[in-house]
Amino acid sequence: MATLKPVSEKSLTVLNFLKANPDANYTSADIGEALGMEKKTVDGVVTAGLIRNKNLVERVEAEAELPDGTHKPIKLIKLTPAGEAYDHDKVTAEYEAQVAAEKAAKIAE
Repeated sequence: MATLKPVSEKSLTVLNFLKANPDANYTSADIGEALGMEKKTVDGVVTAGLIRNKNLVERVEAEAELPDGTHKPIKLIKLTPAGEAYDHDKVTAEYEAQVAAEKAAKIAE
């Protein structure tokens, strides 16, 4: 079985932000504002770096009340159990060991 590939630095920044605020309700715009990233960047990081193939976060549909009393659908970014348990140093070490073993096996062929 393939070892999980470590997340990128931007993905790790978003993941660590969510881990530091596990009970908060953040949209990608909120995360972007807090981390000095564009919303579009956060959306890409969430989709490509944290959801696809890793399932470390999920988008949860919710509703926000606007100042005029109307409601607007929003999507909150929440950690999954896998995201809560993600240990970047451990995943990186396991991935690097797997890559080294695969290279050694190819050389031995």
